[in-house]
Amino acid sequence: MRRPRLHHALPALATVLCAPMAVIGAAPQAGAAPGDPVRLPVMPSRLASGASCTGDSDTVAEAVPWEQQNLQLTRSRRFATGAGVTVAVVDTGVSLKAPALAGRVTALGGAGNDCVGHGTFVAGLIAAAPMEGTGFSGAARQVQIVAVRGTDERGVASDATVAAGINAAVDAGAKVIAVSPALAQTSSSLRDAVSYAARRDALIVAAAVPDAPGDGTSSAPPPGDYWPAAEAGVLSVVDVDVQGKRPQGAYTARHADLAAPGDGVMSVGPSGRGHFIGSGASFAAGYAAAAAAMVRSAHPGLSAAETARRLITTGYPAGVPRLDPYGALTAVPGASPEGAAQAGDSRPVRLETDEAGARATRRALLSAGVGAGLLLVVTWAAVAVPRGRARRWRPAGHEASQPD
Repeated sequence: MRRPRLHHALPALATVLCAPMAVIGAAPQAGAAPGDPVRLPVMPSRLASGASCTGDSDTVAEAVPWEQQNLQLTRSRRFATGAGVTVAVVDTGVSLKAPALAGRVTALGGAGNDCVGHGTFVAGLIAAAPMEGTGFSGAARQVQIVAVRGTDERGVASDATVAAGINAAVDAGAKVIAVSPALAQTSSSLRDAVSYAARRDALIVAAAVPDAPGDGTSSAPPPGDYWPAAEAGVLSVVDVDVQGKRPQGAYTARHADLAAPGDGVMSVGPSGRGHFIGSGASFAAGYAAAAAAMVRSAHPGLSAAETARRLITTGYPAGVPRLDPYGALTAVPGASPEGAAQAGDSRPVRLETDEAGARATRRALLSAGVGAGLLLVVTWAAVAVPRGRARRWRPAGHEASQPD
Protein backbone atom coordinates (compact mmCIF):
# COMPACT_ATOMS: atom_id res chain seq x y z
CA MET A 1 0.00 0.00 0.00
CA ARG A 2 1.42 3.37 -0.98
CA ARG A 3 1.79 6.36 1.28
CA PRO A 4 -0.63 9.15 0.36
CA ARG A 5 0.52 12.12 -1.60
CA LEU A 6 1.26 15.12 0.53
CA HIS A 7 -0.80 18.16 -0.43
CA HIS A 8 -0.82 21.56 1.19
CA ALA A 9 -3.91 23.63 0.52
CA LEU A 10 -4.52 26.43 3.00
CA PRO A 11 -6.33 29.78 2.81
CA ALA A 12 -4.19 32.89 2.45
CA LEU A 13 -4.80 35.47 5.13
CA ALA A 14 -3.94 38.68 3.35
CA THR A 15 -4.66 40.84 6.38
CA VAL A 16 -1.81 39.54 8.52
CA LEU A 17 1.42 39.88 6.62
CA CYS A 18 4.83 39.15 8.09
CA ALA A 19 7.91 38.83 5.93
CA PRO A 20 10.79 36.84 7.42
CA MET A 21 12.92 39.01 9.70
CA ALA A 22 10.49 41.97 9.36
CA VAL A 23 7.74 42.66 11.87
CA ILE A 24 5.00 45.27 11.60
CA GLY A 25 4.09 46.86 14.91
CA ALA A 26 7.38 46.33 16.69
CA ALA A 27 9.17 48.96 18.71
CA PRO A 28 11.54 50.86 16.37
CA GLN A 29 15.17 49.90 16.44
CA ALA A 30 17.83 52.53 16.94
CA GLY A 31 18.59 54.35 13.71
CA ALA A 32 15.46 53.15 11.92
CA ALA A 33 13.60 55.76 9.87
CA PRO A 34 9.85 56.25 10.50
CA GLY A 35 7.85 53.73 8.50
CA ASP A 36 10.78 51.34 8.00
CA PRO A 37 10.00 47.66 8.66
CA VAL A 38 11.42 46.53 11.97
CA ARG A 39 13.74 43.57 11.70
CA LEU A 40 14.13 40.90 14.34
CA PRO A 41 17.22 38.72 14.73
CA VAL A 42 16.86 35.19 13.38
CA MET A 43 16.81 32.31 15.84
CA PRO A 44 19.29 29.61 14.73
CA SER A 45 18.61 25.90 15.02
CA ARG A 46 22.25 25.18 15.83
CA LEU A 47 25.51 27.04 16.30
CA ALA A 48 28.69 26.63 14.30
CA SER A 49 31.76 25.48 16.14
CA GLY A 50 33.29 28.42 17.97
CA ALA A 51 30.25 30.67 17.53
CA SER A 52 29.09 32.68 20.53
CA CYS A 53 25.88 31.83 22.31
CA THR A 54 22.75 33.60 21.13
CA GLY A 55 22.46 36.94 22.88
CA ASP A 56 19.60 39.31 23.64
CA SER A 57 17.29 40.86 21.06
CA ASP A 58 16.98 44.65 21.29
CA THR A 59 13.54 44.69 19.67
CA VAL A 60 10.20 44.12 21.37
CA ALA A 61 7.39 43.39 18.92
CA GLU A 62 4.22 45.20 19.97
CA ALA A 63 1.61 43.63 17.67
CA VAL A 64 0.02 40.21 17.86
CA PRO A 65 1.99 38.14 15.30
CA TRP A 66 0.25 36.81 12.19
CA GLU A 67 0.51 33.18 13.24
CA GLN A 68 -1.40 33.76 16.47
CA GLN A 69 -4.17 35.56 14.61
CA ASN A 70 -4.20 32.70 12.13
CA LEU A 71 -4.63 30.17 14.95
CA GLN A 72 -7.41 32.20 16.63
CA LEU A 73 -5.68 31.92 19.99
CA THR A 74 -7.75 34.66 21.61
CA ARG A 75 -10.91 32.62 21.01
CA SER A 76 -9.25 29.35 21.96
CA ARG A 77 -7.99 30.62 25.32
CA ARG A 78 -11.58 31.17 26.44
CA PHE A 79 -11.87 27.40 26.67
CA ALA A 80 -8.40 26.32 27.82
CA THR A 81 -4.98 27.70 28.64
CA GLY A 82 -3.20 24.44 29.36
CA ALA A 83 -3.60 24.54 33.14
CA GLY A 84 -2.68 21.28 34.80
CA VAL A 85 -0.70 19.93 31.83
CA THR A 86 3.07 19.48 31.69
CA VAL A 87 4.73 19.90 28.30
CA ALA A 88 8.29 18.76 27.72
CA VAL A 89 10.46 20.52 25.15
CA VAL A 90 13.12 18.17 23.77
CA ASP A 91 15.48 20.62 22.12
CA THR A 92 18.58 22.68 22.93
CA GLY A 93 17.35 23.39 26.45
CA VAL A 94 15.10 26.14 27.81
CA SER A 95 16.80 29.09 29.42
CA LEU A 96 15.87 29.82 33.02
CA LYS A 97 16.79 33.46 32.33
CA ALA A 98 13.95 34.12 29.87
CA PRO A 99 11.63 36.63 31.63
CA ALA A 100 8.48 35.43 29.84
CA LEU A 101 9.06 31.90 31.13
CA ALA A 102 10.10 32.80 34.68
CA GLY A 103 8.83 30.31 37.25
CA ARG A 104 7.32 28.08 34.56
CA VAL A 105 10.28 25.87 33.66
CA THR A 106 11.69 22.78 35.33
CA ALA A 107 15.05 21.97 33.78
CA LEU A 108 16.46 18.45 33.79
CA GLY A 109 20.22 18.20 34.08
CA GLY A 110 21.87 21.10 32.28
CA ALA A 111 18.82 21.92 30.15
CA GLY A 112 18.25 25.22 31.97
CA ASN A 113 21.17 26.68 30.02
CA ASP A 114 20.29 27.23 26.35
CA CYS A 115 23.27 28.49 24.39
CA VAL A 116 21.53 28.18 21.02
CA GLY A 117 18.19 29.65 22.09
CA HIS A 118 16.10 27.37 19.87
CA GLY A 119 14.49 25.42 22.70
CA THR A 120 13.65 28.62 24.56
CA PHE A 121 12.02 29.96 21.38
CA VAL A 122 9.84 26.82 21.12
CA ALA A 123 8.96 26.98 24.81
CA GLY A 124 7.94 30.60 24.31
CA LEU A 125 5.55 29.64 21.52
CA ILE A 126 3.96 27.20 23.93
CA ALA A 127 3.97 28.96 27.28
CA ALA A 128 5.34 32.52 27.31
CA ALA A 129 3.43 34.69 29.77
CA PRO A 130 1.80 37.95 28.59
CA MET A 131 4.13 40.90 29.11
CA GLU A 132 3.45 44.61 28.99
CA GLY A 133 4.25 46.27 25.69
CA THR A 134 3.87 43.25 23.43
CA GLY A 135 0.98 41.37 21.84
CA PHE A 136 2.94 38.12 21.85
CA SER A 137 2.39 35.40 24.43
CA GLY A 138 2.41 31.62 24.47
CA ALA A 139 -0.50 29.68 23.05
CA ALA A 140 -1.06 27.65 26.23
CA ARG A 141 -0.05 30.16 28.87
CA GLN A 142 -0.62 28.07 31.97
CA VAL A 143 1.19 24.87 31.11
CA GLN A 144 4.29 23.85 33.01
CA ILE A 145 7.40 23.35 30.88
CA VAL A 146 9.95 20.60 31.41
CA ALA A 147 13.21 21.47 29.66
CA VAL A 148 15.01 18.43 28.28
CA ARG A 149 18.26 18.53 26.32
CA GLY A 150 17.74 16.55 23.11
CA THR A 151 20.87 17.86 21.41
CA ASP A 152 24.40 18.76 22.40
CA GLU A 153 25.12 22.30 23.58
CA ARG A 154 25.56 23.52 19.97
CA GLY A 155 22.22 22.07 18.79
CA VAL A 156 23.43 18.90 17.07
CA ALA A 157 21.08 15.97 17.65
CA SER A 158 21.44 12.20 17.28
CA ASP A 159 19.10 9.27 17.75
CA ALA A 160 20.71 8.65 21.14
CA THR A 161 20.25 12.21 22.41
CA VAL A 162 16.64 12.41 21.21
CA ALA A 163 15.76 8.98 22.64
CA ALA A 164 17.28 9.95 25.99
CA GLY A 165 15.35 13.21 25.91
CA ILE A 166 12.02 11.49 25.25
CA ASN A 167 12.62 8.96 28.04
CA ALA A 168 13.52 11.73 30.48
CA ALA A 169 10.42 13.72 29.49
CA VAL A 170 8.17 10.72 30.12
CA ASP A 171 9.80 10.06 33.49
CA ALA A 172 9.21 13.72 34.41
CA GLY A 173 5.47 13.27 33.93
CA ALA A 174 5.00 15.19 30.68
CA LYS A 175 1.71 14.45 28.91
CA VAL A 176 2.77 16.30 25.76
CA ILE A 177 6.33 16.10 24.41
CA ALA A 178 7.46 18.57 21.73
CA VAL A 179 10.43 17.14 19.82
CA SER A 180 12.26 19.59 17.57
CA PRO A 181 15.00 17.43 15.98
CA ALA A 182 14.10 15.56 12.78
CA LEU A 183 16.68 12.85 12.07
CA ALA A 184 17.46 11.14 8.78
CA GLN A 185 17.49 7.70 10.39
CA THR A 186 15.95 5.91 13.34
CA SER A 187 17.25 3.30 15.75
CA SER A 188 16.00 0.70 18.19
CA SER A 189 16.59 3.10 21.09
CA LEU A 190 14.49 5.79 19.44
CA ARG A 191 11.69 3.35 18.65
CA ASP A 192 11.78 2.09 22.22
CA ALA A 193 11.50 5.66 23.52
CA VAL A 194 8.44 6.31 21.36
CA SER A 195 6.83 3.09 22.60
CA TYR A 196 7.66 4.03 26.20
CA ALA A 197 5.88 7.37 25.77
CA ALA A 198 2.83 5.63 24.32
CA ARG A 199 2.65 3.20 27.24
CA ARG A 200 2.72 6.15 29.65
CA ASP A 201 0.03 8.03 27.68
CA ALA A 202 2.37 10.84 26.64
CA LEU A 203 1.75 12.37 23.21
CA ILE A 204 4.88 13.07 21.16
CA VAL A 205 4.48 15.99 18.76
CA ALA A 206 7.44 16.15 16.40
CA ALA A 207 8.73 18.16 13.46
CA ALA A 208 8.02 16.19 10.29
CA VAL A 209 11.14 17.60 8.61
CA PRO A 210 14.32 19.39 9.68
CA ASP A 211 14.29 23.16 9.73
CA ALA A 212 15.29 24.63 6.36
CA PRO A 213 19.04 25.14 5.85
CA GLY A 214 18.55 28.91 5.74
CA ASP A 215 21.13 29.38 3.00
CA GLY A 216 18.71 30.96 0.53
CA THR A 217 18.45 27.92 -1.72
CA SER A 218 15.31 27.75 -3.87
CA SER A 219 15.41 24.00 -4.51
CA ALA A 220 13.97 21.65 -1.91
CA PRO A 221 15.80 18.43 -1.03
CA PRO A 222 14.16 15.17 -2.20
CA PRO A 223 11.20 13.98 -0.10
CA GLY A 224 12.17 11.74 2.79
CA ASP A 225 11.22 10.24 6.13
CA TYR A 226 12.51 11.83 9.31
CA TRP A 227 12.44 10.52 12.86
CA PRO A 228 10.93 10.38 15.40
CA ALA A 229 8.09 12.00 13.40
CA ALA A 230 7.88 9.01 11.01
CA GLU A 231 7.31 6.53 13.84
CA ALA A 232 3.78 5.24 14.40
CA GLY A 233 2.09 7.01 17.29
CA VAL A 234 3.97 10.30 16.81
CA LEU A 235 1.97 13.36 15.71
CA SER A 236 4.07 14.76 12.85
CA VAL A 237 3.79 18.43 11.94
CA VAL A 238 4.95 20.35 8.88
CA ASP A 239 5.39 24.13 8.61
CA VAL A 240 3.50 26.55 6.37
CA ASP A 241 3.76 30.30 5.79
CA VAL A 242 1.24 33.13 6.04
CA GLN A 243 -0.30 32.04 2.73
CA GLY A 244 -0.62 28.43 3.82
CA LYS A 245 2.20 27.23 1.55
CA ARG A 246 5.41 25.39 2.26
CA PRO A 247 8.35 27.78 2.37
CA GLN A 248 10.67 27.82 -0.61
CA GLY A 249 13.59 25.44 -0.14
CA ALA A 250 11.98 23.62 2.78
CA TYR A 251 12.50 19.92 3.38
CA THR A 252 9.61 17.68 2.30
CA ALA A 253 8.28 14.73 4.26
CA ARG A 254 6.58 11.72 2.72
CA HIS A 255 3.87 12.08 5.34
CA ALA A 256 2.60 14.65 7.83
CA ASP A 257 -0.40 14.59 10.15
CA LEU A 258 -0.84 18.33 10.59
CA ALA A 259 0.29 21.64 9.12
CA ALA A 260 0.81 24.67 11.34
CA PRO A 261 2.37 28.13 11.10
CA GLY A 262 6.14 27.86 11.12
CA ASP A 263 7.57 30.32 8.59
CA GLY A 264 8.50 33.73 9.93
CA VAL A 265 7.02 33.16 13.40
CA MET A 266 7.98 35.14 16.47
CA SER A 267 8.98 34.19 20.00
CA VAL A 268 11.36 34.96 22.84
CA GLY A 269 15.07 34.40 23.23
CA PRO A 270 17.17 32.91 26.05
CA SER A 271 17.36 36.23 27.93
CA GLY A 272 15.93 39.73 27.80
CA ARG A 273 12.49 40.97 26.75
CA GLY A 274 13.22 41.24 23.03
CA HIS A 275 11.90 38.93 20.33
CA PHE A 276 13.38 36.76 17.60
CA ILE A 277 11.96 35.40 14.38
CA GLY A 278 12.36 31.85 13.11
CA SER A 279 11.25 29.41 10.46
CA GLY A 280 10.94 25.65 10.46
CA ALA A 281 8.76 22.65 11.22
CA SER A 282 10.10 22.59 14.77
CA PHE A 283 8.19 25.81 15.45
CA ALA A 284 5.05 24.45 13.81
CA ALA A 285 5.38 21.43 16.10
CA GLY A 286 5.62 23.81 19.05
CA TYR A 287 2.26 25.32 18.20
CA ALA A 288 0.73 21.86 17.69
CA ALA A 289 2.11 20.76 21.06
CA ALA A 290 0.52 23.80 22.69
CA ALA A 291 -2.81 22.93 21.08
CA ALA A 292 -2.48 19.35 22.33
CA ALA A 293 -1.89 20.66 25.86
CA MET A 294 -4.96 22.87 25.61
CA VAL A 295 -7.07 19.90 24.49
CA ARG A 296 -5.75 17.69 27.28
CA SER A 297 -6.45 20.49 29.77
CA ALA A 298 -10.03 21.02 28.58
CA HIS A 299 -10.74 17.31 28.05
CA PRO A 300 -8.65 15.45 30.64
CA GLY A 301 -10.38 12.16 29.90
CA LEU A 302 -8.86 11.96 26.41
CA SER A 303 -5.88 9.68 25.89
CA ALA A 304 -2.80 10.73 23.97
CA ALA A 305 -4.03 8.89 20.87
CA GLU A 306 -7.49 10.43 21.16
CA THR A 307 -5.96 13.88 21.53
CA ALA A 308 -3.92 13.38 18.35
CA ARG A 309 -6.94 12.18 16.41
CA ARG A 310 -8.98 15.12 17.65
CA LEU A 311 -6.37 17.59 16.41
CA ILE A 312 -6.22 15.88 13.02
CA THR A 313 -9.95 15.47 12.44
CA THR A 314 -10.83 19.01 13.52
CA GLY A 315 -8.19 20.65 11.33
CA TYR A 316 -9.10 22.91 8.44
CA PRO A 317 -9.83 20.65 5.44
CA ALA A 318 -6.76 20.01 3.30
CA GLY A 319 -4.58 17.13 2.21
CA VAL A 320 -2.60 17.81 5.38
CA PRO A 321 -5.15 19.30 7.80
CA ARG A 322 -4.23 22.71 9.13
CA LEU A 323 -4.14 23.04 12.90
CA ASP A 324 -7.29 24.60 14.37
CA PRO A 325 -7.03 24.82 18.18
CA TYR A 326 -10.48 26.38 18.53
CA GLY A 327 -12.09 23.59 16.53
CA ALA A 328 -10.25 20.94 18.55
CA LEU A 329 -11.43 22.46 21.82
CA THR A 330 -15.06 22.96 20.85
CA ALA A 331 -15.84 20.04 18.53
CA VAL A 332 -18.77 17.85 19.53
CA PRO A 333 -17.50 14.35 20.45
CA GLY A 334 -18.07 11.87 17.64
CA ALA A 335 -18.58 14.56 14.99
CA SER A 336 -16.01 15.22 12.29
CA PRO A 337 -15.84 18.49 10.35
CA GLU A 338 -16.70 18.10 6.70
CA GLY A 339 -13.62 17.33 4.64
CA ALA A 340 -11.34 16.61 7.58
CA ALA A 341 -9.00 13.66 7.34
CA GLN A 342 -10.21 10.63 9.25
CA ALA A 343 -7.87 8.84 11.60
CA GLY A 344 -7.05 5.43 10.22
CA ASP A 345 -8.20 6.33 6.70
CA SER A 346 -5.89 4.55 4.25
CA ARG A 347 -7.26 6.22 1.13
CA PRO A 348 -4.95 8.56 -0.76
CA VAL A 349 -5.03 12.13 0.51
CA ARG A 350 -6.81 14.27 -2.07
CA LEU A 351 -7.29 17.95 -2.63
CA GLU A 352 -10.61 19.34 -1.51
CA THR A 353 -13.14 20.55 -4.06
CA ASP A 354 -13.28 24.26 -4.82
CA GLU A 355 -16.44 24.61 -2.73
CA ALA A 356 -14.85 22.91 0.27
CA GLY A 357 -11.85 25.17 -0.06
CA ALA A 358 -14.11 28.20 -0.25
CA ARG A 359 -15.87 27.15 2.95
CA ALA A 360 -12.53 26.80 4.73
CA THR A 361 -11.48 30.24 3.47
CA ARG A 362 -14.71 31.88 4.64
CA ARG A 363 -14.30 30.23 8.03
CA ALA A 364 -10.77 31.58 8.42
CA LEU A 365 -11.77 35.08 7.30
CA LEU A 366 -14.73 35.30 9.67
CA SER A 367 -12.65 34.04 12.58
CA ALA A 368 -9.93 36.60 11.94
CA GLY A 369 -12.44 39.46 11.80
CA VAL A 370 -11.66 40.49 8.22
CA GLY A 371 -13.90 43.24 6.84
CA ALA A 372 -16.40 42.54 4.10
CA GLY A 373 -15.28 42.89 0.53
CA LEU A 374 -11.75 41.47 0.96
CA LEU A 375 -10.99 38.98 -1.78
CA LEU A 376 -8.64 36.08 -1.00
CA VAL A 377 -7.03 33.80 -3.50
CA VAL A 378 -6.47 30.25 -2.32
CA THR A 379 -3.36 28.72 -3.83
CA TRP A 380 -3.16 24.96 -3.85
CA ALA A 381 0.32 23.49 -3.68
CA ALA A 382 0.92 19.79 -4.14
CA VAL A 383 4.04 17.82 -3.32
CA ALA A 384 4.25 14.49 -5.13
CA VAL A 385 5.40 11.55 -3.09
CA PRO A 386 6.98 8.85 -5.22
CA ARG A 387 7.04 5.90 -2.85
CA GLY A 388 6.30 4.52 0.59
CA ARG A 389 3.26 3.01 2.21
CA ALA A 390 0.37 4.73 3.93
CA ARG A 391 0.72 5.24 7.66
CA ARG A 392 -2.57 5.25 9.47
CA TRP A 393 -2.42 7.40 12.59
CA ARG A 394 -2.63 5.10 15.55
CA PRO A 395 -0.78 4.53 18.82
CA ALA A 396 2.78 3.29 18.78
CA GLY A 397 3.19 -0.47 18.74
CA HIS A 398 0.40 -1.08 16.20
CA GLU A 399 2.62 -0.86 13.15
CA ALA A 400 5.89 -2.45 12.17
CA SER A 401 8.80 -0.12 12.80
CA GLN A 402 11.24 1.09 10.21
CA PRO A 403 14.59 -0.70 10.07
CA ASP A 404 17.71 0.86 11.47
